[in-house]
Amino acid sequence: MSVQEIRSFNRFYTNLIGALDYSRHLYAPYTLTESRVLYELAHSVRTDAVDLRAELSLDAGYLSRILARFEEDGLVERAPSERDPRRRRVSLTARGRQAADLLDERSREAVGALLGGVSAGERERLVAAMGVVREVLGRRRAPEGADVLLREPGAGELGWIVQRNGAVYASEFGWNADYEGLVARIVADFAQDHDPHVERVWIAELDGRPVGCVMCVRDEVPGVARLRLLLVEPDARGLGVGDRLVRAVVAFARSVGYREVVLWTNDVLASARGIYERHGFVLVAEKAHRSFGVDLVGQDWRLPLGDE
Repeated sequence: MSVQEIRSFNRFYTNLIGALDYSRHLYAPYTLTESRVLYELAHSVRTDAVDLRAELSLDAGYLSRILARFEEDGLVERAPSERDPRRRRVSLTARGRQAADLLDERSREAVGALLGGVSAGERERLVAAMGVVREVLGRRRAPEGADVLLREPGAGELGWIVQRNGAVYASEFGWNADYEGLVARIVADFAQDHDPHVERVWIAELDGRPVGCVMCVRDEVPGVARLRLLLVEPDARGLGVGDRLVRAVVAFARSVGYREVVLWTNDVLASARGIYERHGFVLVAEKAHRSFGVDLVGQDWRLPLGDE
């Protein structure tokens, strides 16, 4: 493909999605770049200004002006980073999260309208073609943790959570269909009745495909969040995906006012237990049981959520 053909496609696509007049396109007072900054702040666990600049390949001065505007509008707060006091941590305020959620909703509506006249078969061709573009142009280096995007699940991806949990645990630990049934009930309960203000699911995406997931749901005990169904695909391990997913749950639980996060796991899941320990979870109880066709030792872990 010639350079001119690629440039022609770029012009076509930017016009199609309204990139040149993004604020009017989404009926929002933000440019495409500003909207992307809000999106990263809402979905990324790395929110130091330097991380945002690297993630979005933005000029430092340009990003600083965007954040100054957001701060003036009450969308973000800036404070010294916990990791390095020389850095600045950026976090969304409640008003900022509302703005990010509204942009995300309108963006979904815009894409939905774009696909409204496209048949199911053509949609599959379109998604496959996009995957080819990402694969070919992203082949220049091995994937890194920064390539992974955390986002809400799209249509059909709650089913993906059930299918991949069943397949991965059967392959790696020999668990039978009882486990897949358990996951299906957990996911169905969430889909049918959850409060989006205090419960959430994250999908980890790499190269346009889901490679991990986790849930944060209300526990039976008031004020307690429960972390559930942490999963990372085998070919995406080593990129810090599990750490990012757990960090997202903890940050979200703290931001919406939970006083602690709890979880139940089994002792054979050594990698997951290592992640929980790194994030401050403490083992509080163990009990042997037979489930999913094998003998296991169940474990209860908890993380009190005090001040950061």
